[in-house]
Amino acid sequence: MVLVAVGVFALAIVLLYPSLPSLEALTDYRPKVPLQIFAEDGALIGEFGEERRAVVKVAKVPKLMKQAVLAAEDDRFYEHSGVDYQGVLRAAMANFAAGGVKEGASTITMQVARTFLLSNERTFTRKLSEMLLALKIERNLTKDQILELYINQIFLGQRAYGFGAAAQTYYGKALDQLSLAEWAMLAGLPKAPSRFNPVVNPERAALRQKYVLRRMHELGFINAEQLASALGSPGKVVPQSVDYTVKADYVAEMARQYVLTTYGDKAYTNGYRVYTTIAPTDQAAANAALRRGALEYDRRHAYRGPEAVVQIAPDATGLALEEALTERETINGLLPAVVLEAGSSRVRVYIKGGEESAITGEGLKFAQRGLFNSAPSSLRIVRGAIVRVAKNQKGEWEILQRPTVEAALIALSPKDGRVRALVGGFDFASNKFNHVTQALRQPGSSFKPFIYSAALEKDFTPSTVLEDAPFLIDADKTGGELWEPENYDRSYEGPMRLRVALAKSKNMVSIRVIDAIGTGYAQSYITKFGFDPKLNPPVLTLALGAGQATPMQVAAGYAVFANSGYRVSPYFIDRIEDGSGKVIMKAQPKSVGAGAEQVLDPRNAFLMTSMMKDVIRSGTARRATALGRHDLAGKTGTSNESRDAWFAGYNPEIVAVSWIGFDTPAPLGEKETGAQAALPIWMAYMSEALKQSPEVKEQLPDGVVVVPVNPLSGRRDPEGENRVAEYFYRENIPPLEPPKEVELQSEGADHPPEDIKEQLY
Repeated sequence: MVLVAVGVFALAIVLLYPSLPSLEALTDYRPKVPLQIFAEDGALIGEFGEERRAVVKVAKVPKLMKQAVLAAEDDRFYEHSGVDYQGVLRAAMANFAAGGVKEGASTITMQVARTFLLSNERTFTRKLSEMLLALKIERNLTKDQILELYINQIFLGQRAYGFGAAAQTYYGKALDQLSLAEWAMLAGLPKAPSRFNPVVNPERAALRQKYVLRRMHELGFINAEQLASALGSPGKVVPQSVDYTVKADYVAEMARQYVLTTYGDKAYTNGYRVYTTIAPTDQAAANAALRRGALEYDRRHAYRGPEAVVQIAPDATGLALEEALTERETINGLLPAVVLEAGSSRVRVYIKGGEESAITGEGLKFAQRGLFNSAPSSLRIVRGAIVRVAKNQKGEWEILQRPTVEAALIALSPKDGRVRALVGGFDFASNKFNHVTQALRQPGSSFKPFIYSAALEKDFTPSTVLEDAPFLIDADKTGGELWEPENYDRSYEGPMRLRVALAKSKNMVSIRVIDAIGTGYAQSYITKFGFDPKLNPPVLTLALGAGQATPMQVAAGYAVFANSGYRVSPYFIDRIEDGSGKVIMKAQPKSVGAGAEQVLDPRNAFLMTSMMKDVIRSGTARRATALGRHDLAGKTGTSNESRDAWFAGYNPEIVAVSWIGFDTPAPLGEKETGAQAALPIWMAYMSEALKQSPEVKEQLPDGVVVVPVNPLSGRRDPEGENRVAEYFYRENIPPLEPPKEVELQSEGADHPPEDIKEQLY
């Protein structure tokens, strides 16, 4: 009988051995390493892939960590040849005595064979194949090579594969920074990652940890003092959620989409590393500016009431209160909370995560209307109401609400298009639509500078005078109906220079400009700045920004003004490295002076910048003078019915565009203009982004001259008492008033005459 069994066993070996899988997966080990996205300084901003992994070389693994693994899984690893026959015999005896399967006898080599090359089915054939394959592995790899594969490949719960990833997942530290007790905790996981998971089953995990430590002592890996110390200080598991030091979710998603499109599904497993152009300080400033701007908009409008009302038992404990908030996630710093008590001057809340707080005074100001007994039921804050809270600048809790409005901000370098900061919406987790790149909206008056720029090439000048007054537009120019356009504020000031009209954002002057130069010409001209003519049809309302553009397109357009006439393309990926660190893609942007196409006369860019400086100095964006700089230019934008609010502005170093509006276009409110809603976001960002940047003084381009003009007529007026200084193309100087010649600035001068210099700078 024994001989028959031995014969069958030998035959099985003969039949199975030739069919064993190749060891290529082991000899050419390529672990599934997730895609990682970084800011320009190497700070992680995103990670994509099913498996968390941090590959470590066996030589870099602390000795006690390796010994903990051996003690837990295979203490005779360095002695056996892949199958531990002593262990097999011991397990067989234990199982026989128990009347069932109580112990296994899988060595580390056998686990490697199963993990890489075999299934987890529990059959005699699979187990025999595992043993044979282990013997084959041992003949082809060294013990350290096998251990390295095991250390990096084994599943340890919480999506962590390998001990390097597990160290970060459970303790938030690198593997070599853990204590003996923490190493023992991790070493106990492979046996049953779910059962001994210290997050899910801390009691079982602690028992397993103690077993590993005692086993290490029995094997002589640690002494009694080390054992006692480790048992007395078991370490504290701190499960790590994904919490990036730089919050740039929309950029990370853009990078993910690019890599997936370019490299396919292997993007998630081959360890690609994408280094973006995002500057962490700029991104942090953009995040804060957008959040503040959206919340300030929300404060200016009514409190809409609690998100929901749930039933809370009179004796509800923290666990029950947590369950009431289970499906409520934090939204850009707005924490969900359930109301425990509500009165007109005090509201007590339980905040998700365990904190209770009494909110009074200023903390109730925004939600005050929900505390009146006369308030409609949908607004009432009562026990069980789900509200949003956040800490104010004093560190005190206040009741707020999740804004229904969306916002976006992009900042880039006008020299080469490098994106410095990008925030595509209020909260990526709740709305992944990227308003910077995907939201085609009406740019409103922020589009006017492109039409004025076109006019400068048609012999208009900043001092050209046009009428600011209502007029009817013929049906043949509108496509069917008479049209009587209006200024935003419905006030009219009569004749005015283009410089003043742009600063005050006068619609009537802009319409007269495009009517004079021709809508077809204007439509063709804006393509210099990268705008799609199909989205911006040749109609008079094009002058008012009634076409469509994304914030990124607007930023790229303004970059042409900021860099003296060059077209640059926004880019956000600097380079991509493969799993071995080899650069497989490097950005090659066309920059000013290095390949970028000059699409605009530098004199035009200079004059437009000068005019847009007046928008800030004395026009619709004059609140931006609070930044205390003289090198800023820009334009407010408010679309039809205030459905979109914009501000686009720049200096020679940064172009930034802010936008605010609803996903489903709807009026923002009567007074919610670009100056009111979007400009504060831009200012908050620029105040931080330019903090370390000195003011930039622009040089007067060749061919531009400075001439004193009459502010009413726009004509040359060298001796008038109220004269103002103005820039002109040298060949396009206005006639005299009165007819008296004046000596002009020499071509290429870098400053205007002393007596009128202050009026320009």
